[in-house]
Amino acid sequence: MTPRFYDDDHEAFREVVGDFVARDVAPNLDVWEENRETGREVWKSAGALGILGLRFPDEFGGGGSRDYRFRCVVQEELARVGAAALASGFSINEDIVGSYLNELGTDEQKRQWLPGMAQGDVVASIAMSEPAAGSDLRGMKTTAVRDGEEWVINGAKTFITSGYSSDVVLTAARTGEKDGRPRLSLILVPTTTPGFTRGRKLRKLGLHAQDTAEISFADVRVPVSNLVGEEGRGFHHLTAQLPLERLSIAWRALTAAEAALDWTVRYTSEREAFGSRIIDFQNTRFKLAEMTTEVEITRAFLEQGIRALNDGEFDATLGAKAKWWTTELQNRIINGCLQMHGGYGYMDEYPISRAYADARVQTIVGGTTEIMKEIIGRDLASRYAR
Repeated sequence: MTPRFYDDDHEAFREVVGDFVARDVAPNLDVWEENRETGREVWKSAGALGILGLRFPDEFGGGGSRDYRFRCVVQEELARVGAAALASGFSINEDIVGSYLNELGTDEQKRQWLPGMAQGDVVASIAMSEPAAGSDLRGMKTTAVRDGEEWVINGAKTFITSGYSSDVVLTAARTGEKDGRPRLSLILVPTTTPGFTRGRKLRKLGLHAQDTAEISFADVRVPVSNLVGEEGRGFHHLTAQLPLERLSIAWRALTAAEAALDWTVRYTSEREAFGSRIIDFQNTRFKLAEMTTEVEITRAFLEQGIRALNDGEFDATLGAKAKWWTTELQNRIINGCLQMHGGYGYMDEYPISRAYADARVQTIVGGTTEIMKEIIGRDLASRYAR
């Protein structure tokens, strides 16, 4: 068995997060689902309690901890009530845009954006996918052309998480070509910039409480100082940050599966059929035994992955393994749990129904299962390269 994963500091923090979830999240889930976005109030409440910006440096308003286990606690507590949409939104802020700024941003950029993100006053999004390119970054059409001391950006993006409500968008754009291949760069675009337009809120299968939108750029001008990282190195920067993004998706997948399993054990212990509790039927116990074993083994692997991340040893191949396995597991476990709920599992009043819809995108975002297997396969092949 692995050593104890959390220490006393993490458990004390869990009490804060648990109280926040019970007070500010759980009672609002249905309203957020109807509105197809979460209100800003919950972000500000989380910021005031120190739940946001955990990994941001102290001098920029953050928690100053590189220990990812604190983020794990947040995701676990949100999963317990089925708040997958909010967990995903927080992850975009913390693990993706926040990580890019932490690792690549200038001090000026950090001072401008990180304190607001930590306080919940600033919601960030990242814009990579395009209508005609999807996750094919080399097929990206959005351009950023330098004009004096400004970038002029034109193009369109889609499937943008928090795209309807965000205050700043970390935008991937073509800034030239080299050897016939596009050179990508990452540029911060405040959403109040003239020429920036939000399209419709996209209607999705799941994650209804998370606003997802189309956005467009028509001669959007931002200072050259809004470049994050090096010009033309955007593809490299994106690749370097993807392992953390994929690990965060993997942890959300695990915690969602654990929550679904907990709901199901409780339900089958209370629900009766043919004069017996559902859990008293051998088939039910066998299925629950199988799912529990799979989930616990997966947790052991991911806990080791989190330790590797904290030690600076988590790489792209580990990220791909964690991401594809856990997201496929999440869908498989939740599907099995819904089946055990019978007809009630199909009703929105039961959290398993929402969890089923929310889970489906997990094998797609952050790189599809097929892409993850390709990354792992290439790594294996490279070990025996001729």
